[in-house]
Amino acid sequence: MAGHSKWANIQHRKGRQDAKRGKLWTKIIREITVAARDAGPDPSANPALRLAWDKATAANMPKDNILRAIQRGAGGGDDSHYEEIRYEGYGVGGAAVLVDCLTDNRQRTVSEVRHTLSKHGGNLGQDGSVVFMFKHCGQFMFAPGSSEDAIMEVALEHGADDVQTDDEGVIEVTCEPGQYTTLKKAFTEAGLEPELDGVVMKALNEVELEGEDAERMQKIIDLLEGLDDVQEVYTNAIMDEAE
Repeated sequence: MAGHSKWANIQHRKGRQDAKRGKLWTKIIREITVAARDAGPDPSANPALRLAWDKATAANMPKDNILRAIQRGAGGGDDSHYEEIRYEGYGVGGAAVLVDCLTDNRQRTVSEVRHTLSKHGGNLGQDGSVVFMFKHCGQFMFAPGSSEDAIMEVALEHGADDVQTDDEGVIEVTCEPGQYTTLKKAFTEAGLEPELDGVVMKALNEVELEGEDAERMQKIIDLLEGLDDVQEVYTNAIMDEAE
């Protein structure tokens, strides 16, 4: 269906990330600080910090900002006691939602997430209610027209689990989370740059939404992503191209 173009969804997602870059930097800095605090300042020995560093680089964050955040976390300069929490729920049309948070106030965060969902036609679920609909994995999305043979060769040589090309020509590579950094480096060295990549919760089955339902679902996602304590939002909804 033209209205459910995966490529359009990827471009829309990337555009929203660019528009929110200032707030995105704040969230990544928090992620870097917590990772350095929990497992040390060496990215080569701290996978969580390595991922956060890659995320910061992808968001064009200056290296000095990254190093300051690492120093603050590893040196004990951050007095906040953040904890990682995942909330599960439903959006419009029964679409599943996962909300990953870093918070120093659990009550505040759950209240904000619950309010955002319920106000716009969703609801907060119990632990385990939707997470089984997603797979934790590394993911790389390449634009239509990319060299499928070149991507396939690098992917298979460096531990990818799967390479798929959809009807539009979007190439998706998935791997185990621990293989993500190795694969990302291999793609970069081969001159193959994905449109989007990261360690994600990939939806195993997608729910297609159109018209007002798509607009309402997009609003839920945007509002959740706008909450200070929310780091990532995942959904199995595929929304049409309506802005």
